[in-house]
Amino acid sequence: MIIKSVNLETVCGITSKLPKNHLPEVAFAGKSNVGKSSLINALMNRKAYARISAQPGKTQTINYYNINDELYYVDLPGYGYAKVTESVKEKWGQMIENYLQTSKQLRMVFLLIDIRHKPSKNDVMMYDWILHNGYHPVIIATKLDKLKRSQAAKHIKEIRTELQMDKETPVFPFSALSKQGREEIWHFIEEKVLNSEEL
Repeated sequence: MIIKSVNLETVCGITSKLPKNHLPEVAFAGKSNVGKSSLINALMNRKAYARISAQPGKTQTINYYNINDELYYVDLPGYGYAKVTESVKEKWGQMIENYLQTSKQLRMVFLLIDIRHKPSKNDVMMYDWILHNGYHPVIIATKLDKLKRSQAAKHIKEIRTELQMDKETPVFPFSALSKQGREEIWHFIEEKVLNSEEL
């Protein structure tokens, strides 16, 4: 995918109404420190368009990035490690649930999992929750550069087992450092979203 233009078009907080978009949407969910902003920046071919922070939980809004006037990347609030009150976490959860249930243009949900560790309880809950809302989450296994190459297959198998994934659902290993996996993810989005006959 050649990225010609990127525009942070809409930012939705807890009390905001979600926009009525006409372009297909691809959403990204994941734990607060899983590298979601780094992935989105890599997919947008930008160094720091999506805010990256050493402090987990910086994404506290739903951010809509217009890509090439063809589709939206939708960055959902991170879950898990953010140092916020339970009531705020609950509101973030409601935001995500509202988005999954009401977006008319959502075509695909990517769930990011840290390849180094077994999926956490929160990861498993999010995976099941996305399934429950009628979507089949596609896994991006982040932080690939933190593993030895020989270990990757074993860790991917562990992710599949823990999430009880079906064999057809792809898992994309990704490194923000080397950008390994970016082309495969782009190609998948093009094939399944932009070139899909369902649109």
